[in-house]
Amino acid sequence: MTFWDHLDELRMVLLRCLAVTAVAACLAFVFKDEVFAVVLAPKDPNVQLINTELTSQFVIHMMVSFYVGLLVTAPYVLFEVYRFVAPALYQNEKRYATHVVLSGYLMFMLGTAFCYFVVFPITFRFLGNYQVSGDVTNLISLQSYIDTLLVLCLMMGAVFEIPVLTWLLGKMGVVNGTILRRYRRHAIVAIVVVAAIITPTSDAFTLLIVSVPMYLLYEVSIWLVRK
Repeated sequence: MTFWDHLDELRMVLLRCLAVTAVAACLAFVFKDEVFAVVLAPKDPNVQLINTELTSQFVIHMMVSFYVGLLVTAPYVLFEVYRFVAPALYQNEKRYATHVVLSGYLMFMLGTAFCYFVVFPITFRFLGNYQVSGDVTNLISLQSYIDTLLVLCLMMGAVFEIPVLTWLLGKMGVVNGTILRRYRRHAIVAIVVVAAIITPTSDAFTLLIVSVPMYLLYEVSIWLVRK
């Protein structure tokens, strides 16, 4: 294939990905009640959400529908991208690429699920009920709730990519088990700092909830690199 043939093929791949994502987003938009039942499930039932802008709920509805469509169609998008790149790879490179793509997606989803079921409910319960004085009432906006949920899920999904990234660096010869064990104490300090940045709360319990899985992922990374 010529350079222009490759560009044309890439254009078709992007169009197929956009079309599938758009269809999934439209379905998510139509099934609003089911989607937002899942989105709002982690919140504390004692905390009421409010809306302060005329167009805010409609905009949030569209935004959440888009993200749901993107999340649902991510496996198909990754498959299309891999199918486009695969002819240029050697057999061993195809095997490594398959491992990285599949494990990367699964680890991201695992991190997102951990945030949804554990980290975010604890964070929201703490911040939603926290008061500096009884004279101050918390009025949590829907926009603030959605933004916090998306950011935390994205960050935890990225954090759970540590074993995949470390395995890839190990295959490239950048790191090895000896180096990772030698700098374990430094890694613990870095993990605590990153966990403090990720969690918007300042309580030790939430920090521990985030730090412990990150440390376990680091230990898994050492095992993977040694293997």
